[in-house]
Amino acid sequence: MKFFAAFLLAFAAGAAAAAPVVIRDHDHLALSPKGDRIVDVEASDPGNLPDDPHGGVVLRDAGGKVLASYDPCKACRYSDTAWAPSGTAFAFIATDRKGGKATLYVVENGKPRAAVVISGIANDVRYSPDGARIALLATVGARKMTGAVEAGAALVGEIGEENDEQRIAVLPAKGGALRLVSPADTYVYEYDWAPGGFVATAAKGNGDNNWWIATLDFIAESGTTHVIAAPKMQIELPRVSPDGKTVAFIGGLMSDWQSIGGEVYTVPVAGGVPVNMTPNLKGSVRSIDWRGKNIVAGAIVDDAFAIGDVDPAKRVFEHILWMGHSKYPAPDPRSEISYLRDGLDAETVRPQGVNSSISFDSSGLRAAFIAEDFNHAYRIMYLDVAQLIQNLRPITHDNDGLAQNVSAQSVHWTNEGFHLQGWLVGPKKTDPAKKYPMIVIVHGGPSSAYTPHYIAAGGQHGGGFDFAYDMIEKGSFIFYPNDRGSYGQGEAFTRANVKDFGRGDLRDMLAGVDAVEKIAPVDDHRLGLYGHSYGGWFSMWADTQTHRFKAFVAGAGIANWTSYYGQNGIDQWMIPFFGASVYDDPAVYRAASPIEFIKNARTPMLLYVGERDVECPAPQSLEYWHALKTIGTPTQLFIYAGEGHRFRKLTDLEDLRARIIGWYDRYLK
Repeated sequence: MKFFAAFLLAFAAGAAAAAPVVIRDHDHLALSPKGDRIVDVEASDPGNLPDDPHGGVVLRDAGGKVLASYDPCKACRYSDTAWAPSGTAFAFIATDRKGGKATLYVVENGKPRAAVVISGIANDVRYSPDGARIALLATVGARKMTGAVEAGAALVGEIGEENDEQRIAVLPAKGGALRLVSPADTYVYEYDWAPGGFVATAAKGNGDNNWWIATLDFIAESGTTHVIAAPKMQIELPRVSPDGKTVAFIGGLMSDWQSIGGEVYTVPVAGGVPVNMTPNLKGSVRSIDWRGKNIVAGAIVDDAFAIGDVDPAKRVFEHILWMGHSKYPAPDPRSEISYLRDGLDAETVRPQGVNSSISFDSSGLRAAFIAEDFNHAYRIMYLDVAQLIQNLRPITHDNDGLAQNVSAQSVHWTNEGFHLQGWLVGPKKTDPAKKYPMIVIVHGGPSSAYTPHYIAAGGQHGGGFDFAYDMIEKGSFIFYPNDRGSYGQGEAFTRANVKDFGRGDLRDMLAGVDAVEKIAPVDDHRLGLYGHSYGGWFSMWADTQTHRFKAFVAGAGIANWTSYYGQNGIDQWMIPFFGASVYDDPAVYRAASPIEFIKNARTPMLLYVGERDVECPAPQSLEYWHALKTIGTPTQLFIYAGEGHRFRKLTDLEDLRARIIGWYDRYLK
């Protein structure tokens, strides 16, 4: 502990001496129906704050000029902006976490008014097509924040008898009483207005657990419901066509709600069998909306984010409107040679939870979205589809002065017939006579993907945890592999690790390290590995399967899939990936459990987890730590009080950041 105490003091002193790096955050963006104004939530973050920076709701014109700012609740955080169809008003939600209240504000004639106050939490604001009413999702008397990644409620009393239920609620746009519409025993995840009611993804009972088996439902304004479709896959972003007859959604194998990736499906609102509109897409759709009779989609395609049309008649993703990496040719999947693409301008689009990443105007000819890359922080991009070349432009420049801190390259390789991609990020300059350590960072999910994100100096910014800058400044490379099971190469690729956790994807990762070492000055004797969630399990697993790494860090990992099945709060997610419950096929769970191979684990391992993690409970990390202590492998475990799967306390993230950097400094020299 003396080592950590000295390191933490030095780390704090260095952070105090440096000038703050102020990043302007942009989120919850909505483009007006005429495409002439943009509203979003913004905050300036100097880093290393005790809590999320308090921001405001900002109104801009299409050129980026600030027209107005709104901050009606100094104790609140803002989210979920939405325009009225007329474009004369917009709404947003202000959440007072400490007070346990959510307020819906409506801005008309430049003035915000509190339309309704909810004792609980709320999100996903949507005006009715005629603009007369506003709908939102409300959890009255919520015991926890929305989603399984948030800290769970205390497990006391009779377990399983009380569930938070997120419900559709409606009120008149001009003001009036809030009315809860959807059934009291049903959790609504996402929804859209439809003639006579709503189309929603919903499930009865525990909302944290049952998203993986949610159905596509019609919920009438009277509250009666019926199932439109119950496909054997996960469903995101239901969107009703302008004529009210068809609903489009993203369907596929997804390991977490709002970690979106799949294919585009349509089904009649009246009910039927969903039809795949993008059956041959070699990518993963993350965002959809209707544009006339067509669907506009945003997708990860290999190493690029692309925006294009889906023609329901042709059932293809075509007519690319924008591509974040379009100046490079597509990789040849037949090539066995790894190669690089310059990743400095590989823009990606920020996800927006239950809202589409790209916001279109009513004509479908103008769009706005939030973009970033490894060397450029968030900026609002404005796209005019009719004049693509002349009118794709950034309209905010508040982050232009931030330093470009890293080199970034897209790496491609092949393994066992799979075309694979990852991102190599490192120092801007290297000495050709030297070799450098490298940390492999494995993403969670496993249905997910690493995409470009700004690597900032100046410590911890917001709730996004990233220690890459600190390690790169110390002379390390960072490698983000997208192994089989990831998004970006098509649905078959995403499904390629079903019932095969830690086998094929581990071989893919190791082949990726080989590929990097052919093209970058990486020291194979100074490799580290980090992961959180599925990545945390992967780190535990790799410790028992290979001795190539010199240090591991496992966040919110899983040591024993058998005991995990009975401990976690989301066991429904496991069936699509393991094929059956642990009680029906225990062998497949044991085969992927690190604890079964623990005698092979000889590499130093740092473990951490949130005390109230619903998805990957703390006993899993405790079990692995106990086993390593028993066999004499160097290890440390930190359990953070009150935290869930996603850490919320910025001071905890700063503490964790220092511990991880210290661990790699210690073992990678």
